[in-house]
Amino acid sequence: MDRIEQMRAFKQVVESGGFAAAARDLGTSRSTVSKLVRALENELGVQLLHRSTRVVSPSETGLAFYERCVELLASWEEAERSVKQLQAEPTGRLRVNAPMSFGAMHLAPAIAEFMAQYPQLQVELSLNDRFIDPIEEGFDVTLRIAEPQPTSSLLVQPLATIERVLCASPDYLRAFGTPTHPADLSECTCLRYGHIALEERWTLYEKNGDGEHLAKLRSRLCSNNGEALREGAIRGLGIALLPRFIVAEALDRGDLAIVLPDYRPSALAMELLYPVSRHLSVKTRLLVDFLKARFESQVYRI
Repeated sequence: MDRIEQMRAFKQVVESGGFAAAARDLGTSRSTVSKLVRALENELGVQLLHRSTRVVSPSETGLAFYERCVELLASWEEAERSVKQLQAEPTGRLRVNAPMSFGAMHLAPAIAEFMAQYPQLQVELSLNDRFIDPIEEGFDVTLRIAEPQPTSSLLVQPLATIERVLCASPDYLRAFGTPTHPADLSECTCLRYGHIALEERWTLYEKNGDGEHLAKLRSRLCSNNGEALREGAIRGLGIALLPRFIVAEALDRGDLAIVLPDYRPSALAMELLYPVSRHLSVKTRLLVDFLKARFESQVYRI
């Protein structure tokens, strides 16, 4: 006999206060409910209900088992919903946010492939380099490239490592000299991510050792967009610290050159963020799983 149906019948008897009332609530007969509960007691080897001509109430063991039934049946029903959702064609709108450069170069093609698999979905892809609050601004999925930030209101799925490099144009290096140690950067003009009013230091690590070096910056150009900083570096405005995927082509062409090759900047984390929810929508779950398969565990060097 179906154990789930037995548990449902027992739970309803406790909540309805009797077999006849439980049968009405379940849309079945009193004898069927009684048979299910009796079979459950026989299989467990315990008396779950005290029965009299006027009152049906749970025994001490029955009350403890009722509480577990509530939890187990809720989990079972959630699993049923998930399976039914997965079998259905996902529809509706997904709002996705991502950084401008990575979004245009890597995420947009992935989103197009995802949409081809699910033609009933609409995707609103917002690309900007502003640090947003995904919940406040109503995004279903946010792809973020930054230093990891603790959060209790969002689920965080680490995806990939974003490697960064220090680079400058050959013209700048010829005109102002090539730094040979991180301390030299304090005498250089630097192009940095962020706001000009904020002091910033770049942290560099020795590639062949454990040394850590902090370089205080003298900034000429600040921006919240990596491509803007890349163009400034190409035009000789200074030394930039940028993800390698943004400057890879400029490095290959010789428009930019690596600075301080014996030192490495800290890498950034690429993460997916989405709201905490026991009942994550199937369309959101499908996109998260798709992007995990596409980007997870990669190191973006190009």
